[in-house]
Amino acid sequence: METGPSKEKLAALEKRMNRLGILKSEIEEKFIKGGGRGGQKVNKSSSAVFLFHEKTGLSVKCQSSRSQHLNRFLALRRLVDKIEADQKGLPEKEATRIEKIKKQKQRRKRRGKKRRSKAEKKVVELKESKAQWISQSDPG
Repeated sequence: METGPSKEKLAALEKRMNRLGILKSEIEEKFIKGGGRGGQKVNKSSSAVFLFHEKTGLSVKCQSSRSQHLNRFLALRRLVDKIEADQKGLPEKEATRIEKIKKQKQRRKRRGKKRRSKAEKKVVELKESKAQWISQSDPG
């Protein structure tokens, strides 16, 4: 069973790199020890990949898989995505995803405040009506 990317995907990535003018010699590659989930195997083996593009100064770290070969491909693909976004002046996928999450959190926060203020008003109204009821029913 092969754990790496298919030959077609590798060829497509190579073609994309050529189109963008990215040379493999411009990319510094390091294999580093991973961390996090995956147990002892991940912590002891150097399956995580760190790529640095010298020309643009962009870097990527990938440890999505326990396979060094697959991580190498995924890191290269992410680096190419970053370089392409940088060249075209487009916002990075990760940056747009983070921005979207921030907006969602702001909306939730506003909705929560609205709900809390409605609940607080209701509590105040109930207290006032209770006080009014007590004053009306108390003869003394």
